Amino acid sequence: MSALLIRLLRPLLRRYALARPNARSSHSVPTPQGGGIAVVAATLSAALPLVLVFEGLHGLPGFALLAAATLALALLGGVDDIRPLSPAIRLLVQILAVAVVVQLVDPGRLLPEAIPAWLERSLLVLAGAWWVNLVNFMDGIDWITVAEFVPLTCAIALLGLAGILPPGVAGVAAALLGALLGFAPANRPVAGLFLGDVGSLPIGLLSGWMLLELSKAGHLAAALLLPLYYLADATLTLGLRARRRERVWTAHRSHFYQRALDRGLRVIEVDRHVFGLNLVLAALAAATIRWADLRAPALALGAILVALTLRRFASQAR
Repeated sequence: MSALLIRLLRPLLRRYALARPNARSSHSVPTPQGGGIAVVAATLSAALPLVLVFEGLHGLPGFALLAAATLALALLGGVDDIRPLSPAIRLLVQILAVAVVVQLVDPGRLLPEAIPAWLERSLLVLAGAWWVNLVNFMDGIDWITVAEFVPLTCAIALLGLAGILPPGVAGVAAALLGALLGFAPANRPVAGLFLGDVGSLPIGLLSGWMLLELSKAGHLAAALLLPLYYLADATLTLGLRARRRERVWTAHRSHFYQRALDRGLRVIEVDRHVFGLNLVLAALAAATIRWADLRAPALALGAILVALTLRRFASQAR
């Protein structure tokens, strides 16, 4: 469905949604963006019957709220792709959408009881908004979103099949996985189509919802390991930019994977690094679920592997 929608939408996107290269871009020719329209539409359309099959009508209200929040971010991103919005408006809509998801999941207590429940919920909303934004920030080269989220969504779907997560969560994960695979040929380096904010923001929200469900199931270590590369690259980059007193909300080429490109690594090589790393992180996440005693060692090993990858990206010779 995603691949078919991309075929149908491509002429319109070429006409109305061209991303023109600038000093911060990784592409050199005007390229249509907005492939996320197909990804989001296919994901929600395929997920709805799966949720109905797995959870029946009682699962419909929750899915409707999730879909509404997802579509709100898709609309926000679509408008911003064509006519950039102010950061304040973007952040407000993102926080509202994340708050809906946090309320929907109702994850209980993830932090120590000494922390008030209202503060924990507020921190979850802020963390979710940060995740949505960093997914958007990291979508800066061909195939990197595919390399990040194909392993993540596949892992979530398999955990659902194993009974570790609710089947409805597995259904949405499988639908997003399929939609990303349908988008992948159009985004293959050198890409003929970009995802756009219309896709990256909803993917951030849906994946954040899945990770929150995984945390609620008692597997916080796995929920941290699966997105660890994106978390590390974006958070460290933001911290370094803030330390240099740069405007952290503006576009830039400071991410570790972008520095690797500037130092001579090819796009496909960066994607292979990210994809391979995420396969290992998924395996470590599964190990923490199977053997509780491995949670701390697996987190430590995952952090080391991510640090080595970032170091490789930052020190790649020209």
